[in-house]
Amino acid sequence: MVLLVGLVVAPVSVRAAGEVNLYSARQEVLIKPLLDLFSQQTGIKVNLVAGRPEALLQRLRSEGRNTPADLLLTVDAGNLNGAMAAGLFQPVRSALLEEAVPAALRDPEGHWFGLSARARVIVYAKERFDPAAVKSYADLAEPALGRKVCIRSSSNVYNQSMVAAMIAHQGVAATEAWVRGLMANLGRPPQGGDRDQINAVAAGQCDLAVVNTYYLGGMLNGSPAERAAAAKVGLIWPDQEGRGTHVNVSGAGVTRHARNLANAVRLLEFLVSEEAQSWYANANYEFPVRAGVDVGETLASWGPFKADDLNLAILGELNPEGVRLMDRAGWR
Repeated sequence: MVLLVGLVVAPVSVRAAGEVNLYSARQEVLIKPLLDLFSQQTGIKVNLVAGRPEALLQRLRSEGRNTPADLLLTVDAGNLNGAMAAGLFQPVRSALLEEAVPAALRDPEGHWFGLSARARVIVYAKERFDPAAVKSYADLAEPALGRKVCIRSSSNVYNQSMVAAMIAHQGVAATEAWVRGLMANLGRPPQGGDRDQINAVAAGQCDLAVVNTYYLGGMLNGSPAERAAAAKVGLIWPDQEGRGTHVNVSGAGVTRHARNLANAVRLLEFLVSEEAQSWYANANYEFPVRAGVDVGETLASWGPFKADDLNLAILGELNPEGVRLMDRAGWR
């Protein structure tokens, strides 16, 4: 399959007929410009339904074989694996997708593919904390650190996937000990989203927080208040001397009962094109899954980092164990 990229409308001879129906857990503003460009280039109309990840999964289950959805786009490998386990995806074989998306960022059997990556990092208060004191996630649980950490609740899938990755690397017992230590070092009870954690560090409620990089990127380029808060924090890439920083994805899979299969695959392939990947990096501050793509000024300013190369498919498998572990250790 040939994929044409560029801002110029594709010639009529290569334009496709029909439509594709997309259920997307990404906000419309974060995906619509790319969908419009895809339609401009291909002639394929994209019908978008946006919603919360849990609501879209439930909708797909309820609709069953009568669903109009051809593709589900959602955030975090935990949600992608949950959809796969529920039988909502079908496997796709595409040389283009398999070449563009690293093996660690897609399902081995092609049920879903990562489209953009985000790292779960540690941010610190520039004026109050020496970043040399924390070099790994493990350091966040050290008793000597004290009650300096902010993090969101255990119900958040980003944290669940991070814990699942730890279980994969070091087992249940060591991970549970880490969670207990982390809970003892919290500066306040878990609350709010990742932006709230950054604001808490900026306001002096804690000195460290665990957040996804694209929230920091968005704040650095956001409203004056957001930029002021983000300017007060620095970024630590955890575990650069070990397994690397935990990375997750937003991604998509073709639904089991897709009626527009060819168009769905074509949209997936477009979303990993250099053009689409660069747009995501510059507009949404997420890392491209495709190598060699321009990441823009904000991401480039953070410098290179070593990412954990654990295959994200395992995060869904270990999610139930991770949730039980977090509950036992008192992470609410």
